[in-house]
Amino acid sequence: MYLVIDIGGTFVKYALMNAAGTIVTKGRRPTSTTNLTKFKNKIYSIIEDHDLSGIKGIAISCPGTIDVDTGMIYYGGSFPFLHEVNLAKEIEDKYGIDVRIENDGKCAALAELWLGSVKEAKDSVVLILGSGVGGGIIIDGKLHRGVNLSAGEVSYCMNNINPASKTGQFFGLDCSAVEMVRRIAAIKNLEDPTDGEKVFEYIKQNDEEATTIFNEYCIYLATQILNLQYILDPELFAIGGGISAQPILLERIQWALAELKKTNPMHVASPKVVACEFRNDANLYGALYHFFVSKEKLVVK
Repeated sequence: MYLVIDIGGTFVKYALMNAAGTIVTKGRRPTSTTNLTKFKNKIYSIIEDHDLSGIKGIAISCPGTIDVDTGMIYYGGSFPFLHEVNLAKEIEDKYGIDVRIENDGKCAALAELWLGSVKEAKDSVVLILGSGVGGGIIIDGKLHRGVNLSAGEVSYCMNNINPASKTGQFFGLDCSAVEMVRRIAAIKNLEDPTDGEKVFEYIKQNDEEATTIFNEYCIYLATQILNLQYILDPELFAIGGGISAQPILLERIQWALAELKKTNPMHVASPKVVACEFRNDANLYGALYHFFVSKEKLVVK
């Protein structure tokens, strides 16, 4: 049995999983801490609540840039206090159990590669739509990291640069699902600015204001999908994140791709876009798969 931990901005989720990827038990606890010591204690308490005698390893999904060879975390995403903290090594030293750690977006991509929508593809791109755009690039059936570990960090891609101010638009902001929902919630005067279900009710009812914002969002997303198709030429794109559960998202992305090609006849690319199979538990599956892959690499060496 393996203990898998997914560190998120709101909750730390955890599960006992077997080697086939079956979740035996799972739970979650509020993350809510800005202190490194309290944060570590929360992780330790989760570990200590399990019978470690039957645990073969601990797999962790974590925000930030992760050096998977050393376990070092850089920047830490929502948890800046994790910068240059080797959480994996500290847990290994404390409990004497093998630990592997991977970036959360890349875990979501690995879940799709292992058991999900891109497992049969040689080359693919997984895009996870949330507060920004995470995910990963799969080349020749393997996650591509790049020399600086930043391959797949598409949120930082820019367009519409103003030469005078040297500023432009970021992929992660233009295609932020959270921001899109917030904009529609604001214009419809919703009490909860994060109420995605209500927002999509307006979209599915063809509400003019909601549809205008949603269509704009899908045009931005389709534009970047086309760009990535020309750069990487993958077999398919898998779209994940909470809003990928809405069938209208894929429908509208296909519409946006067709509109862009119709308006810009130079386009010859025809990206294949599918929905991710894993959503809320994606990082758990991906973290466990990374554990297995990294252990295999050690054996090969």
